[in-house]
Parts: sequence; C-alpha cells; structure tokens
Amino acid sequence: MNTAAPSLVKGVPPTVADVLERAVATGLLGPEQPVAGFLDTAGILRAVDALREAFAGVPQVLHTFAAKACPLVPVLRLLASTGMGCEVASPGELRLALAAGFEPGRIVLDSPVKTEAELREALELGVAVNADNLAEVERIARLRPAGCASVLGLRVNPQVGGGSIAATSTATEHSKFGVALRDPGAEERVVEAFARHPWLTRVHVHVGSQGCPLPLIAQGVAVAHRLAATIDARLGERRVTGLDIGGGLPVNFDDDEVRPTHAEYVAALREAEPALLDGRYRLVTEFGRSLLAKNGFLAARVEYVKDAGGRRVALTHAGGQVATRTVLLPDAWALRVTAHGPDGRPKNASAIKQDVAGPLCFAGDVVAHGRELPELAEGDWVVLHDAGAYCFTASWSYNSLPRPAVHGFRTGDDGRPVLTTVRTAQTIEEIARECGLDHADALLEVTDGAAG
Repeated sequence: MNTAAPSLVKGVPPTVADVLERAVATGLLGPEQPVAGFLDTAGILRAVDALREAFAGVPQVLHTFAAKACPLVPVLRLLASTGMGCEVASPGELRLALAAGFEPGRIVLDSPVKTEAELREALELGVAVNADNLAEVERIARLRPAGCASVLGLRVNPQVGGGSIAATSTATEHSKFGVALRDPGAEERVVEAFARHPWLTRVHVHVGSQGCPLPLIAQGVAVAHRLAATIDARLGERRVTGLDIGGGLPVNFDDDEVRPTHAEYVAALREAEPALLDGRYRLVTEFGRSLLAKNGFLAARVEYVKDAGGRRVALTHAGGQVATRTVLLPDAWALRVTAHGPDGRPKNASAIKQDVAGPLCFAGDVVAHGRELPELAEGDWVVLHDAGAYCFTASWSYNSLPRPAVHGFRTGDDGRPVLTTVRTAQTIEEIARECGLDHADALLEVTDGAAG
C-alpha cells in the first residue's frame, strides 16, 4: 500500500445510514438526483489488505483487479496506488487501466474474442496476454514483435463442472472459454503449442464466479497446475513459469459478513494441491467482485407507492438499469434492501410485504419481490446493499436512462462521512449524442438520394 493510503483507513467506518444522510443533506441525493452509487474507500483498501494477507506465505504473486467489476478510473487508480495489477477484457478496459496508471507489465488481457488490432496493441505495450484458444496462439505468433516484453499464456478449461448459476460457470463441458482440456487429444495439442512457441510460458484458468463453491474452483486450479507440470516434463525443461488462477471468489449477499474469505480460498487451494503455492510457479489472481461488492451500495428515491393485488408496490429509480442481474435472475442475484426516510435515516415503521420496483418499462423490472420492509412512502429512500461490483458500473441503457453518479466515501477527521464524486451522472445531452444525435439526418439523406 502506498504512503497515502493509511489516512483513508483511520477512524470508525461510517454506516450506510450516515453516508445516506450526508448525501441527502449535501444535495448529492434528492428529487433531481434520485439515484446514485456509493463506494467505501477504506473498505476497498481493507479488502486488498485481506487478499494480500491471505497469500502472504506464497513466494510470488501478482494480484490483479478484474476491471469489469468496477471500471471507474478513480477506483482503478486507488487500486493501482496499492501496487495491484489490473485484468482487462476489452480495448475499453485496457484504456481505462492505462489511464488509471497501471504499468503495462502489470496488466493482463483476457478475452475470448480479441481482434488483431487488440493483440497488436497489447504486444507492443508489453501487456500480458492469455490466449483463449490454440488458433489465437498462432495469431500471436504471427503478430508478436521482436523483443516483445509481454508474458504470454494459454487459457484452458479444466471441465470440472459448474456451480449453481450456469451463466457464471466457465469450466463446464461446453464452456466458450479456453481449450477444453478433457476433449480427446486436447492436452497433447496444448503441449505441442508450448513446444512450438518458447515464449508461451503461462497457463491460465478461471473456473467461474458467483455460485461456484471453493472446492470446485480449487479443483480447476489444481488441474492447471498438473498441466503445467506435464508440459515441463514432456519438454524436458522449465517452460511454464506462471499460473494465472483467475478470480471468482463468491460473495455473501445475505448479510454483512464477508464469506468466504480469501484466506479460506487459499486453504482450499492448499487442500486441492499442496504444491500449488510452493513458489515454483509465479501466481496471478484476478479478483473483482470479492474486493468491491460489499464495499458499495445503491440508493434510490421512492417516487410513488401504490397497491396492486393486495400488495404494496414502491416505484423507485433503481431497477434493471443498475441492478440488471438481480432483475433478470432474482433468485440467483437477490440483493438486500433497507428502507430509509427522506432524511436518509433508517425507517422504523411497521414492516409489510412490498415489491420494490424500478423505472423501466417492462413488467419484470423489480429488484425485490414481496420483501418485508418498513412501509415505504413517497420521498423515502431504498438502499440496495453489496452493490459495489457490476451494478452501477455496468448500467443497462434500456429506456435511455442516464447512468447514475457514483460517489466515494470515507471517515473525515471530525468522524463524519466525507464524500467525493467518482463519476458524475450522465446528462440527457450525452444520452442524445450517444444515440446518434450528431447524425440525426443520416437516414433522411439516404432516402432523399434514393428518391432522386
């Protein structure tokens, strides 16, 4: 951690209610600012510390942050200041990582669909690249410049199975990611690729994410470790120097407890393969959700309340545009919801069953179904907890709603929350330009030309 970081972790962490009250009092939330995301700066740093402590006994580890979990430059810059690396999966994420100050040698590019232009840029910069498949290895061989500094690896699919959420299970039999290692002849083809290309020195694996139990994740990593040993043995030399073991630690969305912990994850790795952490291979991790989810929340204003079929429905400004997975897969991605009054303080009214719905024009835009909450009223606030990853930073543009503002918070010298803007809310003008305003007459010109 850099020398500036400790000042951000002093003091008693502010409560969600304290932050919400402060945001309302200072105008960051209100009738004209009805939804925003909030990130706990000190909490993020504590999560990084816990990750490092969990791997403290491992000789060589590069911890990278999965940019997709929270692609905001101020957040990435905070993480870069701690000495972390960054895992990116697109040209946009690479641009953000570079803007945040990550050195190219501490950036890892993963994606199942990389263009030649993307690969060429990464190889010229010296960004590490994990090829998704054997065809991509050959493309890299063709594009790789002389003196290339990039560490190059190959992603494999250990095919150990999926967790409880199919969409986030990446090591299934038919997964689109990596070389399916248990398919006939696949391991031999991988060994041959390493034999042909001495610059191929890393094996990459990522078993999945939310819904995947630790033993399953560890089992997949152990398969990659055994593959690395096989490659070295077959080639008669030390060829594999690193293992990128991905991320995927699931998050507890039921309450405030952090579980499983990174320490428990390391213990699972040791149990699955004791030699995995002995230092023979330099490790790379790619955690995202487990560092950010519990260090952020969404706040949204209750605009209206009504009754339908004997149930209260609170219509708020937080729906599928900010909590997309929760709306589309409510059983898999349920978020905790708390009720707060107009001043931001927790409501103490009697609890009743209520639906907490969002602003989108489709019937399924509901973030909580039949939830027991203090009775909500117009002007109240609802908080969606554990939303620091993949929620307000992966906005769905349905109905052309603006992306919300995001604010960071910490404890000030006076013990009160200090808030700072991480991202301003998208303006209506920005939405219009994003939707082709500068080319408004383009199709009319085509029509006029055809008519002539």
